[in-house]
Formats: sequence, structure tokens, C-alpha cells
Amino acid sequence: MTNDVKEIFSADSPPAPAALAAKVRTLAPSMTRSMQRVAEAVAGDPAGCAALTVTGLAELTGTSEATVVRTARLLGYPGYRDLRLALAGLAAHQQSGRAPAVTADIAVDDPIADVVAKLAYDEQQTLADTAAGLDTVQLGAAVAAAATARRIDVYGVGASSLVGQDLAQKLLRIGLIAHAHTDPHLAVTNAVQLRSGDVAIAITHSGSTGDVIEPLRVAFDRGATTIAITGRPNSPVSQYADHVLTTSTARESELRPAAMSSRTSQLLVVDCLFIGVAQSTYETAAPALSASYEALAHRHSPRSR
Repeated sequence: MTNDVKEIFSADSPPAPAALAAKVRTLAPSMTRSMQRVAEAVAGDPAGCAALTVTGLAELTGTSEATVVRTARLLGYPGYRDLRLALAGLAAHQQSGRAPAVTADIAVDDPIADVVAKLAYDEQQTLADTAAGLDTVQLGAAVAAAATARRIDVYGVGASSLVGQDLAQKLLRIGLIAHAHTDPHLAVTNAVQLRSGDVAIAITHSGSTGDVIEPLRVAFDRGATTIAITGRPNSPVSQYADHVLTTSTARESELRPAAMSSRTSQLLVVDCLFIGVAQSTYETAAPALSASYEALAHRHSPRSR
């Protein structure tokens, strides 16, 4: 990764203009309603808001100047002046690029070709938002912990359990001891056995799933390094996480529940985590992966009669 990219994603730097909309979508659920109005306004009309003073934006959104400034700071900017500059940059970026031909809204009577196009666009946006908002410092720390772990436990339920199983099987293929727990009782009883040097990973889009939080809390109390993959960085699960990896927060619709898009963003984070671990353990990971391919090769070849 180049130094320029690292600077863009640094937690100490304001988000790049192109990442502002993703930042708004991620943080909006944890904001107060008045701050949400400000955030939605700047994300929806960056050009118009860039032309407004702090007083003008406060009047437009029916809030106060203090709320506007607090929203700017929550989004990662030192003050409103810096946010206005970013909005101007975002507006210029949007004007220079081609507008998307489809939206993410899928109607009951949409032709299947339109469904494919809309879903493809929405998946693309979800991945872009997740990449823009992912803290690479936190990701690096999570990779370092997992690469040297004695044992890795992964917790998830529902759609998140599928992502957890995907991560565990990837780690097993490169020779690490990893288990995905979907039964909440077994998750807790296994978490009790963890200690310093072990890693526990909780995957929950809402960040408030009790069946996932409980085993992570037990692992945290036992001294294991804990990681949360969630769409709500300030949710209850984060209080028991040493490292938080944030996924994109997508808008639900009647025909496309959040579980679909959240799974897409979770899988991207899981792949980033896995590749980082594989890079860190390459000398042992490469032979282990090769051995697993060899062991399964005969199952992918046509059987002779």
C-alpha cells in the first residue's frame, strides 16, 4: 500500500472527499437525529452545502451551529471550514465522473435484467464504502494478533455465521487452528477456554447481537485478544473488542434486507484479514495451502470407470 493511500485511511487524518459519503453512511446510525440531518444534507448535496456558511447549513437543516460543528468533527474534520473544502472536492469528483445508470431500489415488477444491474451496482457501492471506511491501523493490529494466535474462535449468528465459517475454513487451510461457533452455548463454553495469546472474533452487523457479544465478553475477560467486525463501531460489542473493523452500513429495503449487503462488506473485511495473516505467515501458510489442495485434488478430477 502506498504512503498516499495510508494517509487517506489514517484515523488521524480527515477523510478524503471521495470517502465522505461512505463515512456518513457508516456513522449516521450512531448520531443524534439533529446530527443525522446535517450528515444527510452534506452527503446528499455536497455542492449546495459547500456554498453555505455554518449558519446557513444550520438553518437549512433546522439545527444549531454547534450541531453542525459537532457533526463535522464526528466525520473526522477539525472544523466546519475543513468540511466545506471536502464537500467542494466531493462535488467536483461527482461532476467529473459518470452518474450511475441505476439505483439500489428494486421494485416488485422490475425485470430480472434490472435486478441484476441494480444489485451489481449496490454491491459495488457497498464494497467501496467498506474499503473507504476500514481503519487499516486496526486491521494491521488484528492481522498481527491472528497470525501469532495459538487458537482463533469466531462467533456469528444468521448471515454473519456464514461469514464466520468462511473465515475459519480459510484460516484452517493455511495451518492455523480456527473454529467458527454458531451455537451460542458452545460459543460461550469454548470462550471460557481461551487465554492470552488466543484470538476471538465477533461478527455482527448491528453490534448488539447478544449471542455474539456474550462469548466475546467471556473471551475478553479471559485475556484473549478480541476483534469485532461490525457495521456499528460504537455499538455494545465494541466495549469488549480490542480492535474494531467497521463494515459498510447499507440501507434496508423491503425486498433486500440488510443481511445481504452486510454480508458483502463482512466478506471483504474477512478476506482482507485472511490475506494479511497469510502474508505474515507465508513460510508456513504456503506449504499448508499446497498440501490442502493436493489432499482434495482427487475429488475434483473425473473418476475413471
